[in-house]
Amino acid sequence: METGRFMQRVRKWSRSLHRDLSYFFTGVLVVYAVSGFMLNHKKDFNSDYSIVREERKLATPLPQGRDAWNRERVAEAIAPYGGADAYLKHYFPEEGTLKVFIRGGSTFTLDLTTGNGLFESVRKRTVLSAFNRLHYNPSRWWTIFSDIFLAGLLVIVATGLVMSPPPHTAAAPGHNRGGGPFGPRPLLFTASAASTPRLQKQQRDE
Repeated sequence: METGRFMQRVRKWSRSLHRDLSYFFTGVLVVYAVSGFMLNHKKDFNSDYSIVREERKLATPLPQGRDAWNRERVAEAIAPYGGADAYLKHYFPEEGTLKVFIRGGSTFTLDLTTGNGLFESVRKRTVLSAFNRLHYNPSRWWTIFSDIFLAGLLVIVATGLVMSPPPHTAAAPGHNRGGGPFGPRPLLFTASAASTPRLQKQQRDE
């Protein structure tokens, strides 16, 4: 009976602690989950910047001389993107190519021979880039907080295992609780097997 009462108290406190820590660390879990997903797919999606490209054809023939492209003429070429109000500066990276810098981090590159233009807009994704920066551990204070977060996760896991009484069936506790620690092992084995040939190739190359 004493053991039963003790376990009831343990489960009661475990439920409260599990709930409170889960609420407290919800935001951090979201940050790590979202940024982790983005970093895993960084080859498919740029989570730091939004890049928009738009092609535009200008009527030809266009002036070929650099002196002919003053501020007013360049402003006409970028009229759809703000014109003179958006113009910052321009230059010729190579013969027959004009590049214009537009306010807001955009550019317009024009082939003077063909009249083909390319507008590129680069804008920072404020929220997602901030998430990624936190994931990369930017400062000492975030290191300390991450260590606290790790300890909190361990407590959440431990309290989750004991906060509810075991089911009446004998098979369920062993199936649910025993399977957890072994769940990641097949994934770790697969990742290790996949990386071994690559590491061996790198060693041979060295």
